[in-house]
Amino acid sequence: MNAAEKVSQNLLQIQTAIAKACQKRGRNEQSVQLLAVTKYASDEDVLALLSTGQITHIGESRVQQAAARWKNPSFAKFPVYKHFIGHLQKNKAAQAVELFDFIDSIDDITTAQAINTQAEKLGKKIYVMVQIKLTQRESQSGLSLEKAPELLSQLNTLKNLIPCGYMAIAPQTKNSEALRPLFAQLKMAFDRDFPLMLPHRYLSLGMSDDFETAVEEGSTLPRIGSKLFAENREEV
Repeated sequence: MNAAEKVSQNLLQIQTAIAKACQKRGRNEQSVQLLAVTKYASDEDVLALLSTGQITHIGESRVQQAAARWKNPSFAKFPVYKHFIGHLQKNKAAQAVELFDFIDSIDDITTAQAINTQAEKLGKKIYVMVQIKLTQRESQSGLSLEKAPELLSQLNTLKNLIPCGYMAIAPQTKNSEALRPLFAQLKMAFDRDFPLMLPHRYLSLGMSDDFETAVEEGSTLPRIGSKLFAENREEV
């Protein structure tokens, strides 16, 4: 099986699983968009995925590596929204703002201000998500759900940023059912803080091992990498 066949088969399996998860909860499957995490994938596999014409959101977490890929004409010709999904250092803000459409990992106001300043210089609006920390890992970025509304209020004062949702990384577990209460709690906060009338709103929950549970609990933008590219690595 060549790269194109492998990726197409994996994509179909994921789309089928998302559709079943939506059907189980009476959701419209069109309300869920797949964010393809391309950061670990080979260029061959990413081009195979893009060539299906079914991907509109991709995620990367290393600014320089992403720039080398997505400024290449072979990749740049594809009309996709580019999400930065890693921890952004303020000294990389200028390059990130130039390349990405979304920055999904905002967890402090100083980084947001740096992004806003660079976006203003470029005359650009950047979509941003607040990253919520659902784990106890010290190395994990994000802030508590209780502190999210305060940061969201601050983000709304920055004219070149468009706050559009919450992103969270769940604790690692072999039992995705154990994550259901966490996902449900975040969905409630999302609905409270991002009303339905907003033109852009995303709840980015779920990765390769738990995306079905996340979609059942309301995720609109699961982040999937290893299941797409058959690589045994984490997405974020």
